[in-house]
Amino acid sequence: YRDLHTFELQAPTRLIEWARGSRVCVAGYGRSDGNEILQLIPPPTLLTKETQGLCPERDFKVECGGFSERPVYSLKYVPDTSLLVTSGPPDSSLQIWQVSAEDSDVIKFVSTLATENDTGQSWAKIATISAKAPWVLHGSRLDRVQITEVESRKNVYTAASRGSEELSGLAFLDCNTLLLCCSTGRLCLADIRQPQSLVEATPVPSAPGSELWCMGTRQGAQALEPSSQPVARLSSRGLLTLTDLRKTSEFLALAKVGVPSPGSAAEFLCVSWAPALEGYLAVSGFDGTVHVYDTQSWDSSGREAEPVFVHKGHAFGGAGGSGDLPLVTVHTWHLQKPRTLLSAANDGSLHVWDWVQPCGKC
Repeated sequence: YRDLHTFELQAPTRLIEWARGSRVCVAGYGRSDGNEILQLIPPPTLLTKETQGLCPERDFKVECGGFSERPVYSLKYVPDTSLLVTSGPPDSSLQIWQVSAEDSDVIKFVSTLATENDTGQSWAKIATISAKAPWVLHGSRLDRVQITEVESRKNVYTAASRGSEELSGLAFLDCNTLLLCCSTGRLCLADIRQPQSLVEATPVPSAPGSELWCMGTRQGAQALEPSSQPVARLSSRGLLTLTDLRKTSEFLALAKVGVPSPGSAAEFLCVSWAPALEGYLAVSGFDGTVHVYDTQSWDSSGREAEPVFVHKGHAFGGAGGSGDLPLVTVHTWHLQKPRTLLSAANDGSLHVWDWVQPCGKC
């Protein structure tokens, strides 16, 4: 490691979100007596664009916080506002939160955004953007996807689909283009200027048994056209596909990632592109580790890929109260520092780490 910071949360978290001023938002899940939503100030070394030397202050600090009565499975900061949007069981409704001003340390609940026919639906996946107005893209199933203007609650767009597959993720590619990923691996493109259009990308390779998928899109790559940004899909059996949305009829690359016990569970599967390091992505959700891969030499052979780095810090944290080893629930990349990542585990540990690039690599 070049650097490693650790912070112990009061409860397990399954999400990490960058907010204004390089703040970090985290939230708990599963507790019956209230789940914390916290906004943390990172260590000073993470607030500078260049790597600094030794710093006496190495901990995160809690800047403000609040409590949610329901588990928080997804949390997104609404750009250009002081609002947060969360979702979680038992339905697909959204919760709106106000991050208080500097003279207060409270994250205040504002309102609930109910969705049509959300009874019996799973929790909503969400994405936010503020290109035209503060919008939230949300939905639990392919035929329940819509865009809502956060402040006015006005419905801006509803996707047209005959399918009702459960969604594992969704994203804005730009202010007009949406990307939807089903838990089956089905990938769909939608254009809000053409409400009746829903274009399906190449299907994932079929495999025996139930296999669940998640996706990762490249964020922060403003120099690239949205359609040229590769989309990564990761399966619960450790298969990883890369797709170029300009040519969806074939795979850009196909590889297998080493996982300890491939199975059908996909609750914490996570794959993400490095925003400031070309061709690198990270994978987690199978055990207490985070694997980083360089995809630039990958092809469509489907052979096993070797990671350039493996973060094992959570696995070395010891077994929890149940005796099980910690499981990484989520990870995310620093927006400016190329090789810096944040990761959290179900034992409440939050790690920030920066690995040393091997010799001979850029």
